[in-house]
Amino acid sequence: MNIFRTEILPAPSDGKISLSSPLLTIGSCFSDSIGNKLNESKFNVLSNPFGTVYNPLSIHGLLEKAIEKILPEKASFLERDGMFLNYHFHSKFISTTEPDLARQIKESIDTSHAIVNKAKVLIITYGTSYVFERTDTKEVVANCHKMPTSHFHKKILSVEEIVSSFHQLHEIIIKQLAVEKIILTVSPVRHIKDTLQLNSLSKSILRIACQQLVNQYPGVEYFPAYEIMMDDLRDYRFYKNDMIHPNETAEDYIWEKFSDIYFDGPTIKFLNRWNEIRKALAHRPFQSGSPAHKKFLTETLAQLEALKSVVNVEDEINQIRIRLASST
Repeated sequence: MNIFRTEILPAPSDGKISLSSPLLTIGSCFSDSIGNKLNESKFNVLSNPFGTVYNPLSIHGLLEKAIEKILPEKASFLERDGMFLNYHFHSKFISTTEPDLARQIKESIDTSHAIVNKAKVLIITYGTSYVFERTDTKEVVANCHKMPTSHFHKKILSVEEIVSSFHQLHEIIIKQLAVEKIILTVSPVRHIKDTLQLNSLSKSILRIACQQLVNQYPGVEYFPAYEIMMDDLRDYRFYKNDMIHPNETAEDYIWEKFSDIYFDGPTIKFLNRWNEIRKALAHRPFQSGSPAHKKFLTETLAQLEALKSVVNVEDEINQIRIRLASST
């Protein structure tokens, strides 16, 4: 039989992740994707609490703030068009006053601190090696917030800068957290505004940095999301219409690979069971009041009740009860 593609088959991880393992994801868009998948599958996960962050230095800095409950310095706040933002945080953190914005940020740091101190697994996704430095403070920002380009200097990080920044973060993690595994990924999202040539350069630097970190630190692993997208799927039909982001089919495929590598047997068994229930929850009949549909809802409710001791399914149970009540 002729084979027309190269399937990536990563080796299984030694330390498996269970359904009860507390997780935190942070970084580029892939962290949102994998975080959403984990959340939908009832894992104990906090996904990208600070919004999408692309460069390694900003990702490391935000994790340090979460671990040590460090609030951003006053000089990192800015005002644009009557609204206040912060250079270290995503634009979802915005307010008409600086004190209110500071409150939002503090609440997010406090929430993240509580989760990260329980986390057994950190999933970090690097998106780009390019960073913007403020011309006044020489500080790398996570977000330029559409401020004038004259306020920044754009540069590309070296492998050494990324590794050194991670080393500082890792020292804090070792001293203060009970993290058992750090999974590094390079985002498969293409940064074509930098041109495809420079996007390739940027991703290459990230990939080399990740390999050095895996070689240097026990418990640090690399998941090949980037390679799966670029070489295994390798077709524009797996992108959204923008030709930049992986589409749902690609995300599902990468999720399956991730599951195969990292989840233990009981978790895989639960996910197979949960996927069937999710399909049942999404089912919309032609005749909602029919005896057959009532039986279907009753059976689904029984399956959810059986999972109450494993995961929180109260929302789903209430949803089914409402549908049952409306079908009478």
